[in-house]
Amino acid sequence: MSDATVASVGEHGLIERLRARAGSPPAWIPIGIGDDAAVIEPLRGELTVVTTDSLVETVHFRRDWTPLAAVGHKALAVSLSDLAAMGATPRASLLSLALPPDLPLREFDEFIDAFLALASRAGAPLVGGNLSRSPGPLVADSIALGSVHRRRVLRRDGGRPGDELYLTGTVGAAAAGLAMLSTGAKRPELQPEEAECVARYERPDARLRCGTAMGRARAAAACMDLSDGLADAVRQIAAASHTGAVIDAARVPVHPGARSWAQRTHGDALALAVSGGEDYELLFAVRPRWRGAFRAAGRLCSDVGLTHVGRLTAEPGVWLDRGGTLEPLGQGFAHF
Repeated sequence: MSDATVASVGEHGLIERLRARAGSPPAWIPIGIGDDAAVIEPLRGELTVVTTDSLVETVHFRRDWTPLAAVGHKALAVSLSDLAAMGATPRASLLSLALPPDLPLREFDEFIDAFLALASRAGAPLVGGNLSRSPGPLVADSIALGSVHRRRVLRRDGGRPGDELYLTGTVGAAAAGLAMLSTGAKRPELQPEEAECVARYERPDARLRCGTAMGRARAAAACMDLSDGLADAVRQIAAASHTGAVIDAARVPVHPGARSWAQRTHGDALALAVSGGEDYELLFAVRPRWRGAFRAAGRLCSDVGLTHVGRLTAEPGVWLDRGGTLEPLGQGFAHF
């Protein structure tokens, strides 16, 4: 069946194929794939956190650049990142696909296997969804459900003037990776750190361990993930918290691959790091008196790293500090 397509298998055949790959759900999911809706047993004393994301072909990915296995991973990773930003632990996932009828069955399998592999690692088993035909682009809608104690929820609006801003990992990698693919860069010709940028764009990591650690320790006042860039996250936390913000340009942890690519193309590595999206790192606002608890919780994600990049201010405006000279921080990615 090497030349089989999703249309040749049919909707019910695809569902059975998917259900066989997903395997049996855990005991706390009494009804999973195959019924009109899934049934999930709630955790006593916990709130349910629900988030959804869409990946649209030619908007979020291109099949001639990126294999569908990577798209399957990313479809779930972006929703898991939202759970991480809320301090929530994943419990289940759902997936809706709108598929071109000529999509090769092999590519469907690759997408599903990658989605399920990440779902298994994250503890978010697939419990349902929907399949439909698309006359145009492939569209993947993911839903992730998580659980968190009421007093451990991380939000965007908890910041205050004087709070310190900390960032996980490095930024700019995904934007650089997208730039490499869009300009036709040949993967074998990329430097190792540049190839990592492509991997970060195609297969992002949700910072679940770091988000849940900060939520459980109640060590952060506010949090947001960097789906649309550092500048966007800073602006949104500041707006929700009714503060201003200043980011120290010298402290922004730019990914070395983004620096390398910017040097080769005469671009601006800091601009990639500040305004480029899809890094899926976490930005935390932390009270100065909570610094010890924050650093203690940060040991659980020491492999990722945490960088103090700025602060929230009483004065309005969101600024980038270049050695004492303030300039507007800039904008993140926006669809419209």
